[in-house]
Amino acid sequence: MGMLLLTSVFLWISVGFLSLPEKSEACTGNYSLAHCEFVFRNVCFEFVGGSKTWSQARSSCEKRGGELLKVMNSPIKMFLKNITREKNTGNLTWWLGEEVQRQKQEPTLLNADKCRYMKLNPLKLIKTSDCKQRRGFLCTHNVRSSSNTKQSTMVSSPATRSRPKRDVNAMALSVTNIVTFLMEADAELLRMETTAGEPTNDNRDKFIKYLLNAVKILPEEFVLQNDTISHIINCSTGILLLSMNKCDIQTNPNPTSLFEEVFEIFRTVSMLVGVATKQSIVIRHPIGTIYQSTYTPADLGNAVLGSKEDGVFIELPSFAALQPQLGTKGTIIAQMAAFPQNPHPSNHTISGTVCSLLLSNGESDIKLANLTEMIEIFLPHPNPSIPINSTIVLEKDTKALTNLNVSDTDMTIFFRVESSVNVSLVLRLSQGSPPNDTYFSSKTTLNLTRDCHWMITPEMLRHTPGAWYVDAGLFNSPWKPGLTLKITSFMSKCMYWNIENETWSTEGCQVGDKSTPEQTQCLCNHLTLFGSSFFVMPNYVDLSRTAELFSTLSQNYVVLALLCAFYGLYLVTLLWACYADRRARSKRKMTLLEDNHPGAQYNYLIGVQTGHRKNAGTTANVTVKLIGSDGESDIHILTDPEKPVFERGAVDMFLLATPYPLGEVRNLRLQHDNSGGRPSWYISKVTVQDLQTRHVIHFFCNCWLSADHGDNMTKKTFNAAKNNEIASFRNIFHSRTSTGFRDEHIWVSIVDPPSRSPFTRAQRVSCCMSLLLCTMAINIAFWSIPMDANSPIVFKIGSLQITWQELMVGVQSGFLMFPINILIITIFRSIRPRVISNSQKGNSEENLRPPAVNIPTILKDTEKVISLVSSNPKNKMSEMHRLESTTDLYLALERVHEFIQLMQGVSESDPHWVYCSKFLLAGLCHLLMCLEKLDEKHFPSPQEYQQTLNFTNLLVRKAEMVFSSHLSYCPPPVKKKKKKAASCWLPWWCVFLGWFLLVSISGVSTFFTLVYGLDYGKEKSIKWVMSLGLSLFQSIFILQPLKVLGVAVFFALLLKPVAVEESEEIEQVKLEQQDKCRRYSGRDTL
Repeated sequence: MGMLLLTSVFLWISVGFLSLPEKSEACTGNYSLAHCEFVFRNVCFEFVGGSKTWSQARSSCEKRGGELLKVMNSPIKMFLKNITREKNTGNLTWWLGEEVQRQKQEPTLLNADKCRYMKLNPLKLIKTSDCKQRRGFLCTHNVRSSSNTKQSTMVSSPATRSRPKRDVNAMALSVTNIVTFLMEADAELLRMETTAGEPTNDNRDKFIKYLLNAVKILPEEFVLQNDTISHIINCSTGILLLSMNKCDIQTNPNPTSLFEEVFEIFRTVSMLVGVATKQSIVIRHPIGTIYQSTYTPADLGNAVLGSKEDGVFIELPSFAALQPQLGTKGTIIAQMAAFPQNPHPSNHTISGTVCSLLLSNGESDIKLANLTEMIEIFLPHPNPSIPINSTIVLEKDTKALTNLNVSDTDMTIFFRVESSVNVSLVLRLSQGSPPNDTYFSSKTTLNLTRDCHWMITPEMLRHTPGAWYVDAGLFNSPWKPGLTLKITSFMSKCMYWNIENETWSTEGCQVGDKSTPEQTQCLCNHLTLFGSSFFVMPNYVDLSRTAELFSTLSQNYVVLALLCAFYGLYLVTLLWACYADRRARSKRKMTLLEDNHPGAQYNYLIGVQTGHRKNAGTTANVTVKLIGSDGESDIHILTDPEKPVFERGAVDMFLLATPYPLGEVRNLRLQHDNSGGRPSWYISKVTVQDLQTRHVIHFFCNCWLSADHGDNMTKKTFNAAKNNEIASFRNIFHSRTSTGFRDEHIWVSIVDPPSRSPFTRAQRVSCCMSLLLCTMAINIAFWSIPMDANSPIVFKIGSLQITWQELMVGVQSGFLMFPINILIITIFRSIRPRVISNSQKGNSEENLRPPAVNIPTILKDTEKVISLVSSNPKNKMSEMHRLESTTDLYLALERVHEFIQLMQGVSESDPHWVYCSKFLLAGLCHLLMCLEKLDEKHFPSPQEYQQTLNFTNLLVRKAEMVFSSHLSYCPPPVKKKKKKAASCWLPWWCVFLGWFLLVSISGVSTFFTLVYGLDYGKEKSIKWVMSLGLSLFQSIFILQPLKVLGVAVFFALLLKPVAVEESEEIEQVKLEQQDKCRRYSGRDTL
């Protein structure tokens, strides 16, 4: 009989869907694009008419899920003007939010805390003190278009305004026209995918119903068209996937009959094709495969349905068993469907392929039940687990005892015994305790020349869970020296889907004796959806023999001696690690530069990385100067009185504050005074991070600053690295390998971990010990498993080969060992550092008390402020000569007054004027505070003192106004949102959870390692220790370095630079600088 192969392509044919997301775009919580009339840059502008006060408008807008318009820039103004041309809104006024921003400074006579509204045609922003006036309001919502929408800006027009809504009922009108019907089905699937709350239960059921009706009346000319059949199958698959991935799947689950309803469409399609072609067909689809053939009743006896090549097939009983329910006339269509995954998830473990069998006479289904002969169903397990194997040397007059831990009472146990000699064995089964001559529940005799397995059924287990025992002894066979028994066991179970009860059941089905670990044979006397479960019994440890095993320590001390040696080495290393952590903790702090001006509030974080070369550290005094596109910083000394800096391999962090932004930092000037015993310094790299914009500038130095190394220079200027240099393979590979070996390589990182990592040396040493103990326990548990000669070879290069058994042992070992250890390491890595505040450090008020106030200090401070302001060309302020008297002070204040007037006249604000006016305000507040502490006797006359005091007070008020004005029209740069992973810190107390898990897993691993070692005996334990040493050497010196290099190459090929680390310490140091400004200016806030 010929075979017609129909292959369905997984595409939406008409509308061009390429894939179906896990969640529909309509699942997002943003404002629906379909309900919005005016959209600009993913923001919906909703003009709400009516008569509301400002507070009522704000509340009403928030209830709608939005907020009153706050930001007003040039693009938004242009957008609103376009709206005015299309909609008659010019004579109306609209309430706006409380923080509307404008690009240009406009004069106003109103106070700053008034309500705001706007008027269109022409666009005007107006402030009013009467917030109880009633008008409409402009509400904004965040929207998100569907994945297929390319348009990002849309203004309402007749072409874009909402159209009449369609629904699933449109499909019902074209059921008789399959071409139109499928177009309607595609459109409905698209609508469901892009509409919030779809598919609803009603729309889903109607879609399936209409599609099934259309298939049942499908004209014959379309049945033979592969495109039409594929289109129908894809539509049915589409509604199934949409239903499985809908947004409310947790609160509104699909009915368990959904799969049967969709599969009915598959069945009907297959039936139509089979009738039209009169041939056997196979329809393959990612959801499953349908095998269909046509038989006469007589031919159906002993027929094989499915595919032995695919591994899933059904063998029907003889015609004599089928005839009472089939009859003798007519044609029977047999449909067998195989599904790679369980379509009905439940508490039962259904692994491998699931299949169903349906028989039909073309008009109705034929039901088979209570057959006198069983239907044989063969279900494959694509990725079977390895059965439990054990090899036992059977001594004279002894028996081999095996413990079975039964948790599922419906499981069938296959107990296979292979002997090195042809003998007969007697096997006995008992519950709770080992069997003997008088106590056993079942027994059998195995003649190893004919059969070698015993199938223990649920009835033999009495459907009772718990510990069961099987012993094997000789039966009428002489004992021979070296007699070895290889015992293998696995479990399996057969179930079917009970449609009425909607649950899996074992009634009428049982496991056949042809079952293997790779394939289950199920014997059933009815037709339905069949599934199987395969389970490998874990290696059982008889804890009742623990005392007996520990009593043999005097004869078998190998494993105990090894554990004692490892624990001794661990304690010594732990003591050293605690000492090294204590030293490293003092060096970890970020440094606030002492020579920062107290009034400077624009912060740069400088990270200086000293190289790892021999004698790379320096004892000299190092200075730095930043050179930007808009200005230069002062020369600052990089030092910290509380810790040594610039040691070999160290990364030192400094906070440098400037009065105003330097623009784009282009150059970095480093210099040292060649002092101390070892002044030579090898500088690796420097990073400068603008803490306001989060922009990072890299300087790749990699050179000596030395009078006797390199080019014999102690002063150098470095250029900022370009983007291609930062993203180069060489830079990323070097950074990743350096970071990888010092942090990711858990063993090497003990010696030299990253200086700023919260993962301490003591924690790393303990994690290594835990990992070592886990490795020992799992290694010794799997070490005695005998090799399976029938295990297929997965990988082979020359003489090197890896079998399936070895691969599965590795996978199972990884699943047992790595999850808990990775969890422990992740906890230690992610614990939030406990930042010590100033009060805890002991910084008292006396340490920060300003010096005594007198005329020279006032002149010096004022001269410093003017010098810093005048150093920037943008300020257009000439430098002044040295201030020597109170007369010079007054002249300097007049110069400051001119500069304030200059800032008042600036039409467009930017961050430079914000921070510059803030710095000047802090300096004037400090001067005013100092003048108030003095009395008139320090001045030539009381009139001159009062004049200077009044003038300074006036300048302070003007500086406040200028600062407020620039701040309102140009707020400080908004910090970029950090990636979620970068800020994923655990609370500090989670360290106790990490230590608890570490100690627990170490204790359990130690116990089981000892138990296995004592059970193996001395000779086998010595062999195991030798193999363990080789395994550890391979892991530490081969696998771990290869992993680090592989990760480095991977990220280098992706051109992904190492992220700049951030921590709460940055905020702590910034607060220290702000505290200096508060004490300097005498004000809590500026």
